[in-house]
Amino acid sequence: MRTMSDEHTHVREFFTARAADWDSRFPDDAPAYAAAVAELRLRAGDRVLDAGCGTGRALPPLRRAVGPTGAVLGLDLTPAMLQAARRAGRDRDGQLLLADVGALPVRSASLDAVFAAGLIAHLPRPAETLRELARVVRPGGVLALFHPVGRSALAARQGRQVTPDDLRAAGNVGPLLAGSGWRMTSYVDEDTRFLALAVRTGPAATPGEVARQP
Repeated sequence: MRTMSDEHTHVREFFTARAADWDSRFPDDAPAYAAAVAELRLRAGDRVLDAGCGTGRALPPLRRAVGPTGAVLGLDLTPAMLQAARRAGRDRDGQLLLADVGALPVRSASLDAVFAAGLIAHLPRPAETLRELARVVRPGGVLALFHPVGRSALAARQGRQVTPDDLRAAGNVGPLLAGSGWRMTSYVDEDTRFLALAVRTGPAATPGEVARQP
């Protein structure tokens, strides 16, 4: 049985091996990222986290959405991916953090939104991680679970079949979000994109919760 440490090592190894040419493998994804960010309906001055930011492809549209008065954080578990983001100059659009998305160095209820591209498929404990994302978002804040291709198109690309236990299936991700502090508000799964949007439910974090500053 894998431990959390084993899972982290596996994820780091997987993405470290692919970091250098990640962007060149998917050169046409930028418009899909920009369109997904637009669905968050961010406003100037908002605070947003790109959870599992990889090479930071969402950071430029997130920065444009929140403007110079907003805050953009890009967090990833793999140093090589963050290095690739810096080489691409995307650290100009957001603060890059090396951390585990399951233990965020962010104050409770301090963010307006979370953008998560390709994240959920790599989570060993998705419900716990979604609850951690809910912790750092204010009530009424939003979450976008995104992938630049849909489930069937991604499965075909990888030479596999879509299975009923796929977390991103509407019948799975909706209840998963509902049990983790979110309410799914829209769901799109088509060849050109996957996008599940959710709103943060419940009260704000209590004063007794530990505050973790970025």
